[in-house]
Amino acid sequence: QVQLVESGGGSVQAGGSLRLSCAASGDTSSSNYMGWFRRAPGKAREGVAAIKTGGGSAYYADSVKGRFTISQDNAKNTLYLQMNSLKPEDTAMYYCAVDSIGVLAGKPVIVTDTGYSGQGTQVTVSS
Repeated sequence: QVQLVESGGGSVQAGGSLRLSCAASGDTSSSNYMGWFRRAPGKAREGVAAIKTGGGSAYYADSVKGRFTISQDNAKNTLYLQMNSLKPEDTAMYYCAVDSIGVLAGKPVIVTDTGYSGQGTQVTVSS
């Protein structure tokens, strides 16, 4: 059983930065990917970033590439998402995901609804 707790969301102005954290408890070592997805009001879930569990390549949605950076601290079992140059269109609830996120054609995608995700953290970017 894996539990994920996100933190770090908030309200910022366009151009600002936030760093999201996801503390994981339980064994994530058997998972292929960890990552983040987001859901904006009235829109479908969108894979934002994914990283191979234990370290390795990172993958980003085109909409965030060059602005967001995913990283992980294996010793702390924590996943991060550094978000820079935020735009109003980044406004969404952000969720940490294990097993439910993967990579397709070099892009992060939601691969199943039966993986693990946290309760989400809200990011609001004003213009």
